[in-house]
Amino acid sequence: MILTLLGGIGIFLVGMILLSDGLKAAAGGALRSILERFARTPARATLSGAAVTALVQSSSATTLTTIGFVSAGLLTFPQAVGLIFGANLGTTSTGWLVSVIGLRVSVGALALPLVGIGALLRLLGRGRWAHGGMAIAGFGLIFVGIDVLQTGMADVADRLDPGRIPSTGFVGILLLVLAGTALTVVMQSSSAAVATTLTALHAGGIGLEQAALLVVGQNLGTSIKAILAAIGGGVPVRRTAAAHTLFNLITAGLALALLPLLLRGSVGLSGAQDPALAIAIFHSSFNLLGVLVLFPVLGRFAALVERLVPEVRPSLTRNLDPSVARLPDIAVESARRSTMGVADVLLGALARRAEVEGEGAPGAAGGRAAPSADAASDLREVTPALAAIRAFLSRVATDPDEPGQFERHLSVLHALDHLDRLDEVRRRPVSADVGDPAPVPFLTEAAAPRMASVLGEALPLGEGSGEVLGTFSRAMAEHRRTRREALLADVAAGRIDVEEGRRRILALKEADRLAYHAWRAAHHLERAGGTGVFGEGGEGSGGSAQGPAATGDAEADEFATGEVAEADPKPRL
Repeated sequence: MILTLLGGIGIFLVGMILLSDGLKAAAGGALRSILERFARTPARATLSGAAVTALVQSSSATTLTTIGFVSAGLLTFPQAVGLIFGANLGTTSTGWLVSVIGLRVSVGALALPLVGIGALLRLLGRGRWAHGGMAIAGFGLIFVGIDVLQTGMADVADRLDPGRIPSTGFVGILLLVLAGTALTVVMQSSSAAVATTLTALHAGGIGLEQAALLVVGQNLGTSIKAILAAIGGGVPVRRTAAAHTLFNLITAGLALALLPLLLRGSVGLSGAQDPALAIAIFHSSFNLLGVLVLFPVLGRFAALVERLVPEVRPSLTRNLDPSVARLPDIAVESARRSTMGVADVLLGALARRAEVEGEGAPGAAGGRAAPSADAASDLREVTPALAAIRAFLSRVATDPDEPGQFERHLSVLHALDHLDRLDEVRRRPVSADVGDPAPVPFLTEAAAPRMASVLGEALPLGEGSGEVLGTFSRAMAEHRRTRREALLADVAAGRIDVEEGRRRILALKEADRLAYHAWRAAHHLERAGGTGVFGEGGEGSGGSAQGPAATGDAEADEFATGEVAEADPKPRL
């Protein structure tokens, strides 16, 4: 008897997992696109959250996607609350599936062929056919599990007297609610717990009110799962768990306070001869009631959760949450936004340094105002933030057969590589040689103010930044080539000594490298965001483009004013 029940629950759980995973994989990014598109207003967010959850039979999938959207900055938390409400409402669809089809229609003869057909599609098919086969097999296993549960529950009902189970008084109500919560936690699925309760009710093992109290507890049990999942998680995960828990506590309170009224209404709609359907209606009704009560104050509800789970100071890696790594497209977007933040801080620091070192810059005569405490803190965070983004992306795998997603992933990795090189330049002093008493300037006198100006124009990075920095990088490459020729001519003519010439050439090289890596980082971040401007150029470490020689001693040539003809980028060694 017990073994039969355990087997039925196990088959049902496996079926739910296969159905959910198969549908999510077959749909690809379509479900996430639907959620993102319709989550812009609270009403549409709630409806789309409920619909997607009902379709994939998994509130966890909707909740995880919601966490990803908030982590990636695609949605604000108040916008995401609607999705959380919808997910809680959508998860009640399992009760309808069990009560309307599983317990009323004999699908045993159809369920096993579905499992066989689905398994064959999974083994022999490819792509969406294989994923669809997994979903079909899962759908069949759900009804096989219900059939086994009914067999086991029939034996239980013969030995169990519902009248001996307390369902009145504070203690009796509390015990049944706690029992329902425990079932969800042990099974790790409120759907399986609800299916077990409905099967027991259908078999006569428990009464209507007892089933209702168990379902209230099972609905509340999903909060325990959310809280456990939030331990060690980031702010978006903890806020989502808090919102989920508060919503379930409020709906449980409403369900218990209005239990007689809600049960009478549910029985009136289903008919006295179908108690399982009455419980499915009851389950949906108290969740819908919770949505209707909280929806008018959704903004205040979200603000309360944000106060309960505050964000001390936004960090450069706040968009990176380990749980999102399982959703490649959202994970790549999270990494891109984090990388954009790091790039803004890093290029801003280089702009300040260029301004200070430029001839006639504000910092030259007394120093520019020091960066704010937050800016200084962000700058200290750059190196560990780059390492954290790399570690995050090491857990993300994208499919080369999904070219858009794969190319965005690749572009973020390219941008990280260029920012790493820029960070190396920022962190080390430039000198002609180890122990050289006369360090090489960070930039040439002509390049420094121009670089400060260009970076100021390009920041914060966004659409068009790559074009601005690309023009400057090509100009800097030409400037390096012509100035190198001129400096060598000056050394040969005795106008400057060899060491001074070497230092100036090294300074030109550093300026060229900075301009090049800044351009490529911005370019790849634009491509990752779908707004790339330039075609692929060389991925070298910086260097001169080839062109006609120029001579002269003056540092301030046409480059200093930015009036340089644009040239096509060429690979650099």
